[in-house]
Amino acid sequence: MNEEQFKTRTKKLALRVIVLVEALPKTTTSDVIGKQLLRSATSVGANYRSACRSKSTADLIAKLAIVEEEADETLYWL
Repeated sequence: MNEEQFKTRTKKLALRVIVLVEALPKTTTSDVIGKQLLRSATSVGANYRSACRSKSTADLIAKLAIVEEEADETLYWL
């Protein structure tokens, strides 16, 4: 998978999660979990885009680690 394909996939993930969160029932529990899910899912793509603009290999690795953490958190909330 190349950079553009990954950018597209992470954006699609964010948009699908937005639709999912909007469809959740309006309860305290779904509000709390939905907000956490929304933050982590949208963060995946944002942080990947940031990694694509990294200044060094070390910076790239650090930023991709954040992407991995946010993706893992998204899986947890799902």
